[in-house]
Amino acid sequence: MNWKYLNTGFNTGNFNMSLDVHLSEQNLEDEAIFRLYRWNPFCISLGANQNINSVNKFKAEEDGIDIVKRPTGGRAILHAEELTYSVIYPVNQDSSVRDLYHDINLALLGGLKIYDSRLSEACLENNQPDFRELYKENIGSICFAASARSEIKYKGKKLIGSAQRKFNNAILQHGSILCGSFHKNIVDYLNLSPVKKAEIKEDISNKTTDLKNILNEEINFDRLSFSLLKGFEIYFNTKFEELNSNQFLMEDFVLIDSLGSNIYKFSPK
Repeated sequence: MNWKYLNTGFNTGNFNMSLDVHLSEQNLEDEAIFRLYRWNPFCISLGANQNINSVNKFKAEEDGIDIVKRPTGGRAILHAEELTYSVIYPVNQDSSVRDLYHDINLALLGGLKIYDSRLSEACLENNQPDFRELYKENIGSICFAASARSEIKYKGKKLIGSAQRKFNNAILQHGSILCGSFHKNIVDYLNLSPVKKAEIKEDISNKTTDLKNILNEEINFDRLSFSLLKGFEIYFNTKFEELNSNQFLMEDFVLIDSLGSNIYKFSPK
Protein backbone atom coordinates (compact mmCIF):
# COMPACT_ATOMS: atom_id res chain seq x y z
CA MET A 1 0.00 0.00 0.00
CA ASN A 2 1.29 3.45 -0.95
CA TRP A 3 0.52 5.92 1.84
CA LYS A 4 0.20 9.65 1.12
CA TYR A 5 0.12 12.46 3.69
CA LEU A 6 -1.83 15.67 3.18
CA ASN A 7 -2.10 18.64 5.54
CA THR A 8 -4.52 21.27 4.21
CA GLY A 9 -4.49 23.52 7.29
CA PHE A 10 -7.44 25.88 7.95
CA ASN A 11 -10.43 25.82 5.59
CA THR A 12 -14.21 26.16 5.70
CA GLY A 13 -16.43 23.28 6.74
CA ASN A 14 -17.78 23.12 3.22
CA PHE A 15 -14.29 22.69 1.79
CA ASN A 16 -13.19 20.20 4.44
CA MET A 17 -16.12 17.83 4.02
CA SER A 18 -16.18 18.10 0.26
CA LEU A 19 -12.47 17.36 -0.08
CA ASP A 20 -12.91 14.23 2.03
CA VAL A 21 -15.63 13.11 -0.38
CA HIS A 22 -13.56 14.10 -3.43
CA LEU A 23 -10.51 12.15 -2.25
CA SER A 24 -12.68 9.12 -1.45
CA GLU A 25 -14.34 9.13 -4.86
CA GLN A 26 -11.01 9.53 -6.68
CA ASN A 27 -9.10 7.00 -4.56
CA LEU A 28 -6.75 4.54 -6.28
CA GLU A 29 -6.76 0.84 -5.42
CA ASP A 30 -3.14 0.87 -4.21
CA GLU A 31 -3.16 4.26 -2.45
CA ALA A 32 -4.18 5.34 1.05
CA ILE A 33 -4.33 8.96 2.21
CA PHE A 34 -3.89 10.35 5.71
CA ARG A 35 -5.08 13.95 5.90
CA LEU A 36 -5.01 16.51 8.73
CA TYR A 37 -6.97 19.76 8.74
CA ARG A 38 -8.59 22.49 10.84
CA TRP A 39 -11.63 24.77 10.59
CA ASN A 40 -11.97 28.50 9.86
CA PRO A 41 -14.52 29.68 10.77
CA PHE A 42 -15.60 27.30 13.52
CA CYS A 43 -18.22 24.95 12.14
CA ILE A 44 -21.06 22.70 13.26
CA SER A 45 -21.18 19.51 11.25
CA LEU A 46 -24.32 17.38 11.21
CA GLY A 47 -24.47 13.66 10.57
CA ALA A 48 -25.57 12.67 7.08
CA ASN A 49 -29.07 11.74 8.27
CA GLN A 50 -29.48 14.38 10.99
CA ASN A 51 -32.25 16.96 10.67
CA ILE A 52 -30.96 20.52 10.26
CA ASN A 53 -33.82 21.71 12.47
CA SER A 54 -32.08 20.24 15.51
CA VAL A 55 -29.69 23.21 15.30
CA ASN A 56 -30.46 26.92 15.74
CA LYS A 57 -29.24 28.17 12.34
CA PHE A 58 -29.89 31.82 13.21
CA LYS A 59 -27.74 31.80 16.34
CA ALA A 60 -24.95 29.98 14.50
CA GLU A 61 -24.99 32.58 11.74
CA GLU A 62 -25.08 35.41 14.29
CA ASP A 63 -21.99 33.98 16.02
CA GLY A 64 -20.13 33.43 12.75
CA ILE A 65 -20.28 29.65 12.93
CA ASP A 66 -20.80 27.63 9.76
CA ILE A 67 -23.08 24.62 9.40
CA VAL A 68 -22.28 21.72 7.10
CA LYS A 69 -23.41 18.14 6.54
CA ARG A 70 -20.88 15.35 6.96
CA PRO A 71 -20.83 12.47 4.50
CA THR A 72 -20.65 10.15 7.53
CA GLY A 73 -23.30 9.40 10.14
CA GLY A 74 -23.57 10.41 13.77
CA ARG A 75 -24.80 13.62 15.33
CA ALA A 76 -23.77 17.27 15.69
CA ILE A 77 -20.17 18.32 16.40
CA LEU A 78 -18.85 21.83 16.96
CA HIS A 79 -15.44 21.84 15.24
CA ALA A 80 -13.33 24.48 16.95
CA GLU A 81 -10.30 23.74 19.13
CA GLU A 82 -9.41 20.47 17.46
CA LEU A 83 -7.19 18.79 14.90
CA THR A 84 -9.28 16.79 12.47
CA TYR A 85 -8.03 13.75 10.63
CA SER A 86 -9.30 11.72 7.71
CA VAL A 87 -8.13 8.45 6.22
CA ILE A 88 -9.12 7.25 2.76
CA TYR A 89 -8.32 3.58 2.28
CA PRO A 90 -9.07 1.30 -0.70
CA VAL A 91 -11.31 -1.69 0.01
CA ASN A 92 -12.36 -4.90 -1.70
CA GLN A 93 -14.74 -7.73 -0.85
CA ASP A 94 -12.22 -9.20 1.59
CA SER A 95 -11.68 -5.96 3.51
CA SER A 96 -12.93 -5.56 7.08
CA VAL A 97 -14.10 -2.04 7.87
CA ARG A 98 -14.14 -2.93 11.57
CA ASP A 99 -10.48 -3.99 11.48
CA LEU A 100 -9.55 -0.83 9.60
CA TYR A 101 -11.36 1.31 12.19
CA HIS A 102 -9.41 -0.45 14.93
CA ASP A 103 -6.07 -0.09 13.12
CA ILE A 104 -6.53 3.62 12.40
CA ASN A 105 -7.31 4.33 16.04
CA LEU A 106 -4.25 2.38 17.16
CA ALA A 107 -2.13 4.50 14.79
CA LEU A 108 -3.67 7.67 16.25
CA LEU A 109 -3.01 6.36 19.74
CA GLY A 110 0.63 5.80 18.87
CA GLY A 111 0.89 9.35 17.58
CA LEU A 112 -0.55 10.80 20.77
CA LYS A 113 2.04 8.95 22.82
CA ILE A 114 4.82 10.30 20.60
CA TYR A 115 3.48 13.83 21.15
CA ASP A 116 3.60 13.51 24.94
CA SER A 117 4.37 10.53 27.16
CA ARG A 118 1.67 11.68 29.57
CA LEU A 119 -0.85 10.49 26.98
CA SER A 120 0.28 6.89 27.48
CA GLU A 121 -2.82 6.36 29.62
CA ALA A 122 -5.05 6.90 26.59
CA CYS A 123 -6.61 3.66 25.33
CA LEU A 124 -9.33 2.23 23.09
CA GLU A 125 -12.96 1.84 24.15
CA ASN A 126 -13.96 -1.82 24.48
CA ASN A 127 -17.73 -1.44 24.69
CA GLN A 128 -20.30 -0.53 22.05
CA PRO A 129 -23.33 1.55 23.14
CA ASP A 130 -26.79 1.09 21.65
CA PHE A 131 -26.78 4.18 19.41
CA ARG A 132 -30.35 3.59 18.23
CA GLU A 133 -31.58 4.07 21.78
CA LEU A 134 -29.11 6.85 22.51
CA TYR A 135 -30.31 8.91 19.53
CA LYS A 136 -33.82 8.89 20.99
CA GLU A 137 -32.58 10.88 23.99
CA ASN A 138 -31.87 14.62 24.01
CA ILE A 139 -28.13 14.02 24.36
CA GLY A 140 -28.37 11.96 21.19
CA SER A 141 -28.33 15.27 19.30
CA ILE A 142 -24.56 15.51 19.80
CA CYS A 143 -21.84 13.20 18.55
CA PHE A 144 -19.70 13.15 21.71
CA ALA A 145 -22.53 11.72 23.83
CA ALA A 146 -20.82 8.31 23.98
CA SER A 147 -17.74 6.44 22.80
CA ALA A 148 -18.03 3.73 20.17
CA ARG A 149 -15.93 0.59 20.34
CA SER A 150 -12.25 1.26 19.45
CA GLU A 151 -12.57 5.04 19.84
CA ILE A 152 -9.87 6.70 21.93
CA LYS A 153 -10.52 7.72 25.51
CA TYR A 154 -8.43 9.03 28.38
CA LYS A 155 -9.25 7.93 31.93
CA GLY A 156 -12.73 6.96 30.82
CA LYS A 157 -13.48 10.16 28.88
CA LYS A 158 -13.75 10.42 25.10
CA LEU A 159 -10.78 12.17 23.47
CA ILE A 160 -11.21 11.34 19.76
CA GLY A 161 -14.52 10.74 18.02
CA SER A 162 -14.59 9.05 14.60
CA ALA A 163 -16.99 7.90 11.90
CA GLN A 164 -16.79 5.85 8.70
CA ARG A 165 -18.48 5.69 5.32
CA LYS A 166 -17.91 3.25 2.49
CA PHE A 167 -17.73 4.62 -1.03
CA ASN A 168 -17.55 2.36 -4.10
CA ASN A 169 -13.90 1.42 -3.75
CA ALA A 170 -12.79 3.19 -0.58
CA ILE A 171 -13.51 3.73 3.07
CA LEU A 172 -13.53 7.24 4.44
CA GLN A 173 -12.85 7.53 8.15
CA HIS A 174 -12.58 10.94 9.75
CA GLY A 175 -12.71 12.28 13.26
CA SER A 176 -12.04 15.03 15.79
CA ILE A 177 -9.00 15.08 18.06
CA LEU A 178 -10.15 17.37 20.86
CA CYS A 179 -7.49 19.94 21.76
CA GLY A 180 -9.59 22.40 23.80
CA SER A 181 -12.98 22.65 25.47
CA PHE A 182 -14.89 24.83 22.99
CA HIS A 183 -16.69 21.79 21.55
CA LYS A 184 -18.87 21.78 24.68
CA ASN A 185 -20.58 24.95 23.43
CA ILE A 186 -22.49 22.85 20.89
CA VAL A 187 -25.39 22.87 23.35
CA ASP A 188 -25.80 26.62 22.83
CA TYR A 189 -26.83 25.91 19.23
CA LEU A 190 -29.31 23.09 19.86
CA ASN A 191 -33.04 23.74 19.71
CA LEU A 192 -33.69 22.59 23.26
CA SER A 193 -34.93 24.15 26.48
CA PRO A 194 -32.40 25.87 28.79
CA VAL A 195 -32.84 23.09 31.34
CA LYS A 196 -32.07 20.37 28.79
CA LYS A 197 -29.09 22.35 27.50
CA ALA A 198 -27.66 22.60 31.02
CA GLU A 199 -28.11 18.87 31.55
CA ILE A 200 -26.42 18.02 28.26
CA LYS A 201 -23.52 20.42 28.86
CA GLU A 202 -22.85 18.76 32.21
CA ASP A 203 -23.01 15.36 30.55
CA ILE A 204 -20.53 16.41 27.86
CA SER A 205 -18.15 17.63 30.55
CA ASN A 206 -18.43 14.29 32.33
CA LYS A 207 -17.92 12.23 29.18
CA THR A 208 -15.28 14.11 27.17
CA THR A 209 -11.82 15.49 27.70
CA ASP A 210 -9.24 17.30 25.57
CA LEU A 211 -5.48 17.52 25.19
CA LYS A 212 -5.19 20.99 26.72
CA ASN A 213 -7.06 19.85 29.82
CA ILE A 214 -5.01 16.67 30.14
CA LEU A 215 -1.62 18.30 29.64
CA ASN A 216 -2.48 21.67 31.21
CA GLU A 217 -0.80 23.56 28.37
CA GLU A 218 -1.50 24.97 24.94
CA ILE A 219 -1.26 22.46 22.13
CA ASN A 220 1.47 22.77 19.52
CA PHE A 221 -0.50 21.80 16.43
CA ASP A 222 2.54 21.49 14.17
CA ARG A 223 4.21 19.07 16.57
CA LEU A 224 0.96 17.20 17.10
CA SER A 225 0.54 16.79 13.34
CA PHE A 226 4.11 15.51 12.99
CA SER A 227 3.62 13.10 15.91
CA LEU A 228 0.44 11.66 14.40
CA LEU A 229 2.17 11.20 11.05
CA LYS A 230 4.98 9.30 12.79
CA GLY A 231 2.42 7.22 14.65
CA PHE A 232 0.90 6.16 11.33
CA GLU A 233 4.28 5.43 9.74
CA ILE A 234 5.28 3.23 12.68
CA TYR A 235 1.98 1.38 12.93
CA PHE A 236 1.62 0.71 9.21
CA ASN A 237 5.39 0.15 8.81
CA THR A 238 5.78 2.52 5.89
CA LYS A 239 7.15 5.90 4.84
CA PHE A 240 4.59 8.44 3.73
CA GLU A 241 4.83 10.60 0.63
CA GLU A 242 3.72 14.15 1.40
CA LEU A 243 1.27 15.66 -1.07
CA ASN A 244 1.31 19.35 -1.93
CA SER A 245 -1.87 20.83 -0.45
CA ASN A 246 -1.78 23.70 -2.94
CA GLN A 247 -3.02 21.46 -5.73
CA PHE A 248 -6.24 20.84 -3.79
CA LEU A 249 -6.61 24.50 -2.89
CA MET A 250 -6.22 25.51 -6.51
CA GLU A 251 -8.05 22.88 -8.53
CA ASP A 252 -11.77 22.76 -9.26
CA PHE A 253 -13.83 20.01 -7.72
CA VAL A 254 -17.42 19.30 -6.77
CA LEU A 255 -18.62 20.68 -3.44
CA ILE A 256 -21.81 20.02 -1.53
CA ASP A 257 -23.57 23.00 -0.03
CA SER A 258 -23.77 23.73 3.70
CA LEU A 259 -26.90 21.63 4.14
CA GLY A 260 -25.64 18.77 2.01
CA SER A 261 -28.41 19.05 -0.56
CA ASN A 262 -27.23 20.94 -3.65
CA ILE A 263 -24.06 20.28 -5.61
CA TYR A 264 -21.95 22.88 -7.41
CA LYS A 265 -18.44 23.44 -8.65
CA PHE A 266 -15.77 24.88 -6.40
CA SER A 267 -13.37 27.25 -8.15
CA PRO A 268 -10.87 28.93 -5.81
CA LYS A 269 -10.47 32.66 -6.08
